[in-house]
Amino acid sequence: MIYKRSSALFAKAEKVIPGGVNSPVRAFKGVGGTPIFVKEAKGAYLYDEDGNRLIDYINSWGPMILGHAYEPVVNAVIEKAKKGTSFGMPTEIETQIAELTVSMVPNVDKIRFVNSGTEACMSAIRLARGFTGKDRIIKFAGCYHGHSDSFLIQAGSGASTFGTPNSPGVTKGTAKDTLLACYNDIEHVKALIEANKNEIACIIIEPVAGNMGCIPPKAGFLKGLRGLCDANGILLVFDEVMTGFRLAKGGAQELFSINADIVCFGKVIGGGLPVGAFAARNEIMNHLAPLGPVYQAGTLSGNPLAMAAGLAMLTVLNNDNEIFNRLAKKTEYLHQGISKVLIENNITHTINRTGSMISVHFDEGDVVDFDTAAKGNNETFKKFFHGMLNEGVYIAPSAFETWFITDALTYEDLDFTIATINKVAKTL
Repeated sequence: MIYKRSSALFAKAEKVIPGGVNSPVRAFKGVGGTPIFVKEAKGAYLYDEDGNRLIDYINSWGPMILGHAYEPVVNAVIEKAKKGTSFGMPTEIETQIAELTVSMVPNVDKIRFVNSGTEACMSAIRLARGFTGKDRIIKFAGCYHGHSDSFLIQAGSGASTFGTPNSPGVTKGTAKDTLLACYNDIEHVKALIEANKNEIACIIIEPVAGNMGCIPPKAGFLKGLRGLCDANGILLVFDEVMTGFRLAKGGAQELFSINADIVCFGKVIGGGLPVGAFAARNEIMNHLAPLGPVYQAGTLSGNPLAMAAGLAMLTVLNNDNEIFNRLAKKTEYLHQGISKVLIENNITHTINRTGSMISVHFDEGDVVDFDTAAKGNNETFKKFFHGMLNEGVYIAPSAFETWFITDALTYEDLDFTIATINKVAKTL
């Protein structure tokens, strides 16, 4: 494929935007080359500035669960925009989407809307600290909860070692209150809690990890976390920015039958517009200002355009009883097809899948945490990525990201993708 215009646009962007992009993974740093500039999208397809059509497997990193430019969502935004784009005052539609969300999600009474998943997770941590009166949190290596200081932490050695900053600009004072655990390792979490008795406000986790590839929780892992939290007065926070309204109507809580204390949302809940939210039962949410002492605010929170898009999206998902089964079946079909052709071509690989999230790892061992995800052959992935791109299939430009399946994908699209992987595999 030809990417002359994308290359020219990237060169122009680099002069006025750091790295030429407004989010680092878009820069193709993990795979090499020049990022593709999108002109428009419809259904399962992207159309770039050079006129190429690409089958899309990132879908804006998850929210386009029904496809790009989905007509009910687009129409809802257009009609709302005609009446004004922002007021800084309450609107009825905020209550409407809140009522719908609370009705769909288990174990929550109230929800507050913010502008991004990062804001949602940041606010959830503040609320957990304010509610419990404790300062430290546990997060898991490889789980991404946005770019708030508390989350940009890597571990030292030993179960009780305090975190150290993983990004310049994050202070050691902030880092010391973040403890890093190993995903899918309940014994490691137990040791961290034991070493920091009565100091931990919450455990925050992606119930299905999506930022080290798709990594499902091992059987009993989430239940084990719930038990540890209950026994130690710790809040369990589910970061469902990716999984919320994607794996089931009620997200991972419904899928795994595990109740979290606070749940964070983003992606699907905004219908493709910038939205985040966090929700919990009354006793926790009533600690938020203006009811309680924990302060959180946002001028554009509950923006009417974003609320309109989210309400239209959730309404469709709530009314379609087969949507999540269809998505899971398409993802399973893709999984089986990819595995078949990679085995036939003697390509070492592991595939992880949950619902409509899937990832291909070029390693033969089980991928259950960040360390095992990091063992994948990144050079093979780079060749795989560019081979797929050249054939018209767009996957995440990183070996550490999940693919997202959209209902707009047809089985013909899936067959084309599998055939493309078969073609690319012969060159690896």
